[in-house]
Formats: sequence, structure tokens, C-alpha cells
Amino acid sequence: MIISNGLSRACVAGVLLGLSLAASAREQVAQASAEIRRTSFGVPHIRANDERGLGFGIGYAYAQDNLCLLANEVVTVNGERARYFGPDQATLEERNNLASDVFFTWLNAPDAVSAFWKAQTSQIRQRIEGYVAGYNLYLKEQGAPAQCHASWVRPLVDEDLVKLTRRLLVEGGVGQFAEALVGAKPPQATASVQPDAKAFQLAAAHQQRFSFDRGSNAVAVGRDRSFNGRGMLLANPHFPWVGGMRFYQMHLTIPGQLDVMGAALPGLPVINIGFNQHVAWTHTVDTSKHFTLYRLTLDPKDSTRYMLDGKSIPLDKTLVSVQVKQADGSLKAQSHTVYSSQFGPVVQWPGKLDWDNHYAFSLRDANLGNDRVLQQWYAMNRAANLKALQTSVHTLQGIPWVNTLAADDQGQSLYMNLSVVPNVSAAKLAQCSDPRAGLRMIMLDGAHSACAWDVDSQAAQPGIFPADQLPQLERTDYVQHSNDSAWLANPKAPLAGFSPVISQDNIALGPRSRFALQRLQSLGQQPITVADLQNMVMDNEVYLAGQVMPDLLDFCAKHLGADATPLQPLCTSLKAWDQRANLNSGVGLVHFINLMDHLQAMPDAWRVAFDPANPLTTPRGLAVDREPVAKALRQAMLASTADVAKLGLTATSTWGDIQVSGQTPIHGGPQELGIYNAMQTVPRADGKREVISGSSYLQIVTFDDKGPRAEGVLAFSLSSNPASAHAKDQTQAFSQKKLSPLPFTEAQIKADPQYQEQRIKE
Repeated sequence: MIISNGLSRACVAGVLLGLSLAASAREQVAQASAEIRRTSFGVPHIRANDERGLGFGIGYAYAQDNLCLLANEVVTVNGERARYFGPDQATLEERNNLASDVFFTWLNAPDAVSAFWKAQTSQIRQRIEGYVAGYNLYLKEQGAPAQCHASWVRPLVDEDLVKLTRRLLVEGGVGQFAEALVGAKPPQATASVQPDAKAFQLAAAHQQRFSFDRGSNAVAVGRDRSFNGRGMLLANPHFPWVGGMRFYQMHLTIPGQLDVMGAALPGLPVINIGFNQHVAWTHTVDTSKHFTLYRLTLDPKDSTRYMLDGKSIPLDKTLVSVQVKQADGSLKAQSHTVYSSQFGPVVQWPGKLDWDNHYAFSLRDANLGNDRVLQQWYAMNRAANLKALQTSVHTLQGIPWVNTLAADDQGQSLYMNLSVVPNVSAAKLAQCSDPRAGLRMIMLDGAHSACAWDVDSQAAQPGIFPADQLPQLERTDYVQHSNDSAWLANPKAPLAGFSPVISQDNIALGPRSRFALQRLQSLGQQPITVADLQNMVMDNEVYLAGQVMPDLLDFCAKHLGADATPLQPLCTSLKAWDQRANLNSGVGLVHFINLMDHLQAMPDAWRVAFDPANPLTTPRGLAVDREPVAKALRQAMLASTADVAKLGLTATSTWGDIQVSGQTPIHGGPQELGIYNAMQTVPRADGKREVISGSSYLQIVTFDDKGPRAEGVLAFSLSSNPASAHAKDQTQAFSQKKLSPLPFTEAQIKADPQYQEQRIKE
């Protein structure tokens, strides 16, 4: 240090002492501490005196249970998979590493990450900083577990959690088009990264599976129907069992300020689905659009320029560079150009969205402008009543791509389709969209600025609908949702007349919604109990079986013809099947899955077509008297018979022999069949089917004079570390249909037979 001659040594010493004391004070204030109390199944109850301390405890506890999972996701969102694992390997989502890296390097550019960080409140920043410090302390103390003891596991920085959050935001939008963004190149140009046909096939499959893998069921019951006159909530999200969307169960407390319990996604220091002293809430993936495509009319002289209001405008070019591991272990930089119009990045999907000399296509994702998502859940976690929760969602509009259902201790139930939705009215759709594209994916005319999203000063973000123009419904009987539109959250009060970008009415409901509504109506006016809500999930009724089995069995009895002998075992198994997806359900379930997989693709297979006037009971029945349907059914029966034989299944085989997680049998089944306890699986080499997504964090919350009474289960268990005692324990409980009390009060926590306490500090 150079000391100026203008200052005396005593003065300098005083300045240095002051600086030292100030630094010491800052360190003292910044030092975090927390208590981690664990109860049955290892569930952490994290308590701290301030936000940084709470984040510190969350990060430390999460690292104890899922350090390798988070470290892997951090590599992904930083665009470093090709650096560490090579360019030809794939992510858990089956996306090529190099394509993934280019996409995330583009998505999480330094300026975007910095802008997101600057937009956060001091409380959120403290929570994130604490989380990073807690994770890093555990990594320093214990090192990485054996399953990920490698160079790619490193201490976190604050930006890593921002990048994880931004990945979550675009899951319902541009995140589904990563291959199309990376593959976009001008005609006749050569791209440095070019996804192949298989990559696009996988991407298309993932798009189709998005609402399946991240679907959900929810029921919020009000005072008029609940057993005790207070609110009740069933939360049954269907989320992936592996990777960056795998829920983590925890309880967060700052005495006198915060007391909330539930589940969170990796790297998020807030509760996403849960309950506090007065309110319980959950989410279901909505059908609203969160992005639109724009068809760009290109300048005839230059396919890297587009016409807007008659003027030629150049596409922006962003050079993205990633490090790629070579065969000899060395690293080599590889660059890729991402093109963008004012509407968003250019995407190219062979055969669907082709960039030629006439047109190109841009994608605008509303959630790229959503920097309020963490503040949104932070506010919901602290809501003192249902009105406060509703007001926070109205004001912040930070919910990315899900509905919200909630109930409170005063007996109110609430449905809100208040996510981030592009402000495109029905009139603008009529003016600007190509009707041939339909409504599944909105495509607007990019040649006219009048087709840009409308801006409403009442909205929390330019270009999205304000909250008061989105569907919501408060009831004292019930609201429910299972990934359909907002239309029939409660049939007594249909939500209709919205822009198709928000919600569509008079369209067929999915079978899970029909099941839920019919099950709730079947209870008549008798009070709804906890057992009723649990049975909706756990009795594993196959709803579509009730709609078509009479026709299937009639076909077996009268129409097998020359195929009667080979098809008799199939028909016998269908007749013996209990029409459920329980562990002891027979091989008739496998045949039913196979048959419906074939027949549901036929538009005229239903005996009674969908009728908007009777949405709860149509479509139904199989039109086996129509020759095309009969022919397709017979072919499907023969194919299923061959498939079951190939798998080595017999008349005594059960569903528990087939659908598993590791070695644990799992009940539930395909949501397409109206099985509320939805499960998505992939085939294994041994003939079994491995669960990859489905019922995840299940909670049923009621209230009494003392507060919330909750029970639940985390179907895939708390820890992703195979060596952990909590890697399979809740999975086995779920397999046995056991929900456990969720300790919430201090007395309940300390009375738990597995109670353990740990104090940590920086």
C-alpha cells in the first residue's frame, strides 16, 4: 500500500483500523447459521434467524441428499456438457450435449443472468447467497459422493442458481425448441452444429410428453363440501423422477416471519408446492400458450434480412462459443451463430419450420421476460390467507406455465389460470394468424408490427395479459384441474369466452378431468374426507375401462371370428381384470393399454362422439359395429397377444411384475387411460418398464383450530444418492400406498421417532 504524505501515521492507522472493523462487521453480519432437524424419511426442517441463514440451511441439506444431481444440472445450464463429457453424449433428457451447450450458453448469456440478478429483491439475493454458501460448505467438508467424484463437480456461485431458474422458466417455451434454435441456418449455409433427424424426433416426442411428464392433478375443497367446514387440498403433481425437475421435500422456518412446508425444484430456495399455517396450494401445467411463433417474410435479395412494415431489417447475429472435449482429452472452442429477429430467435424444424429463401420463423417466449418467478413463490410462501396469496399472484404475475389451486383454513377454494401468457386477443389471432396452423401452436405474421403482442399498462410485464383478464374462480364447494383448459374447473361455473391463447371452451376434456369430476359428483352432497381425496389417487381406477369395456367384452363374445382361438386368452384376461392399475391387477391391464394405444389414434373409434353439451360423459364407447374400427381392434388384439408373449407374461402375471422403479413395484399407469395416478415409463432390457415420471410429491392438507394437518409422500424418495438411507424408503411407502403425517409444529417435529438435529454455521 502507498501511504500519502498528506496523512499522519496515526491518521492512517485510524483509517486502517476503521476499515478493519467495518470489514469485520460485514463478515459478522454475513456469517450464516441454521438448524437442520430431520424427521422420518430424512425430511429436513430448516430453521434460521434470517434469509441468508435459511438459504444456507437449504443449500447444505440439499447437498447432503442430492449433491450429484445438482452438480450435473449446473454443468448443463452452464453449457459445459461437451467440455466434460464430450459432444456426442446426451443429457438426461436425451438431448445431444453439444446442442444443449449451445442452447444454454445462448439462454444464460452474462447480460441476461446479470439483469435477472439485479431484478431480485434483497431477500431473494440473501436466500440465494446463503444456498450457495451452504452447498459449498458441505462440498468442502465431505467432498463429492462416489457417484460424481469428478472434475466437473465444483463449488457453486450465485449465477448458477439464476441459470437453473431461467432453465425452469423456458421449460414451457423456447426450452422445447433447443434443437430448432441450434439447427437454424440460412439457406445454403453450413451450420457448425446441426442436429440430426433423430434429435428432432426426440424433441417432438418431448414436446408431446411435456404435459404428461409435468402434468398434475389438483382438488381444492371449500367449506360447503369439506368434512369439517374448512378448506382441503389434494396436490398430485406428475413430475420427472430424475433430473432437474425432481422435487425435494423440506420445511422452512424463520421464527415469527415464515413457516412453510412442501416441495421445491432443484436449486430453488423457496417452496413451489406446499402449505403454511393458513393456506395450502399446488400447481398443474396449464394449456395456455407461453410463446408464439412469427413467420418472417424474407427480403428477396438476402435471406438473412426480413421485411417489417415494408422495410428490410437484418437479423441479429449472436456468436455462441462452447468448449468441446476432443478424443485426446484436449479442449477446442466451437462457435455457432444464433439468428434473431425483433420477435425472438430464429428456429428451424425440418419439414415444419423450414428456413428457405421466402420465410423463416422466430419464437417469442413470454417467460424470457419473467424475472419475478422467485419473488412470486417467496410471496406465496408467506401468504397469511387465501386473499393474500391471490393478491400476490395478481400483482407479481410470476407464475411461469402452471395453474394455481389453493384452499385455506376459512373454507375458501380457489382456481387461478394466472400464468405468463402472450397478450394476443381473439381479434388479433383472426387478423394475424394462419388458420391452417391451428391453435396447438400459434403462428403470427412477422411482416407487420401490428401483429406484435399487445402491451397493457396493467400487466406486470410488457406483452402479457394483465391478471384481471385471465381465468380464475373462487368457490366454497370445490375446484379441480388435471391439465385441461380452464373451462370446467367447476362445471357449475364454466370459465368461457377467453382468447384461445389463454383457454378454450367447448372442447373435449381429458379422461383424468372427467374421472375427477365424476368421482366428486358421485359423492353427492356428502362431506368430502381425506380418505376420499386419497382414494382418487390410490385406488388406481382406469377411467376409460368403464367407458369401453362393455364394447370390448361384447366384441370378444360375438366378433372374434376366425381369430377366436388365438385371441381367447386375451379376452379371458380382460374379463378377469379388475379395471384398475394396482400391483395385483392382472395382465388384462397390459392388453387394455395396448388396445387403447391403437384405438385412440382413430378419430371415429368412439361410439358416441364428443358433445359440448355433455362434456362429462362424451366421448364414450367403442364403435365395434363399424368395420374399420372392428378391423383395427382385431389387429390390435393380435398385436397385443404377440407382444405379451414376447415379454414372457402369463395369465398369472401382475402389473407389479412389470412397472417398477429399480426393484420396487409401482402402481398407477398411463394418464391417457384416465388413471389419476399417472405414470410414464420406458422399457428396460429385462422386459420391465421403468418409471421416469408421474405422481411425485403427494400432499393432502386440511385445517383445524390448531393449523394445518397434512399427510403425504415423495414417491421417488428424498435422496438421489443410491448410498443414502433415504434413496428408496418413501418409494417403498408409496408402493404400499402409505401416506405419512407431515410434522409441522415444533411438538410434532420433536416427537417424530426419527428426529435428529444438526447445527451448521459458516
